[in-house]
Amino acid sequence: MLHRSRSCSSVFLAFALLWTTLPARAQPAAVFPGRDWDRIAAPEAAGYSQPRLEVLRAYVRTLDTTAVMVVAGGKVLFEHGDLARLSYLASARKSVLAMLYGNYVASGKVNLARKLSDLDITDHDLRPAEREVTVEQLISARSGVYHPASNPGDATEFAPPRGSQKAGAYFLYNNWDFNVAGAAFERMTGRNIYDALESDLARPIGMQDFDRSRQRKSGDLKRSLHPAYHMWLSTRDMARLGYLMLREGGWSGRQVIPRDWARKISGLVTPLRELNPPRQREGSYGNGRLWGYGYMWWVWDAPGREGIFAGAYTAMGAGGQYITVIPSRDLVVAHKMDYSQSPANGSKQRRRGVSLAEYHAMLALLDAAWCGKSCR
Repeated sequence: MLHRSRSCSSVFLAFALLWTTLPARAQPAAVFPGRDWDRIAAPEAAGYSQPRLEVLRAYVRTLDTTAVMVVAGGKVLFEHGDLARLSYLASARKSVLAMLYGNYVASGKVNLARKLSDLDITDHDLRPAEREVTVEQLISARSGVYHPASNPGDATEFAPPRGSQKAGAYFLYNNWDFNVAGAAFERMTGRNIYDALESDLARPIGMQDFDRSRQRKSGDLKRSLHPAYHMWLSTRDMARLGYLMLREGGWSGRQVIPRDWARKISGLVTPLRELNPPRQREGSYGNGRLWGYGYMWWVWDAPGREGIFAGAYTAMGAGGQYITVIPSRDLVVAHKMDYSQSPANGSKQRRRGVSLAEYHAMLALLDAAWCGKSCR
């Protein structure tokens, strides 16, 4: 992740102190979007200060953010940018795959204890012992297999020597694990990931902009036989995915994802203190080391600093792709940074992204806009 300046870290630190004292918001009756999202006409009626939301807006405009949408209680509280534009999710795709697994685990088609050898999955020079890792170890990034991935964007440059770590014992954010988890999904279900995405998620929750033709795999198959299953979604459809998770897999009276599975994938498997390489667990709010890991979702695990983030979890993708679920405030935040869009100032310089520290500062300003009953 990139870090712009100490200023955004200072903002986050200042408001982080409030999170341990502010009361959690009571959960309202669940509402769901129809063909489009309803908007909150008066933020104060929902417990938010309009002037403080404008402070948030001013900050967002200083970032490389191309779109952001905040959903409070099932309605849009805050929006900025082109919410309908399809763009690249980067590693946030992995959290979506975790969601897709749920129905097939429940039906028995997917068995998390199955090994790669059971599924006849291999790769260039994959060793016999490496074929004995389980699907569960793949989706928790604990396979211990450090085979090159077909695409960059992970921590394999910091991987221990191959064969040095026992499967299940050591966390490393490794794209090979995630790509093979996609291959295992397709092998066990007999379905293409993108077909499942359309039928199991996009249609049931009424995604407004989903385009099956835009979804495509990519990667260097000379490095690995398993490509990355990249996804292109809009910001408002990312918000629907986050809202589905907030509602524990339920959508307008239908259980789209098993409730137990939604809870499982967003629960902590690898605490912050066990992340590797060690630099991932060092630091403070300034560099964003606040999240442990579940099943392809990042899970809030900041010691002694829970506050409104207790129980929160997020999808993260390089450059500034985020789907963050904050149950204590009944909130979902969907954030995009589209490299293909020109900067708002008309410059030809390539967008450099929104760092996790900058995103945290944005969340801090969102939290600062909360005024509860006092502003109603």
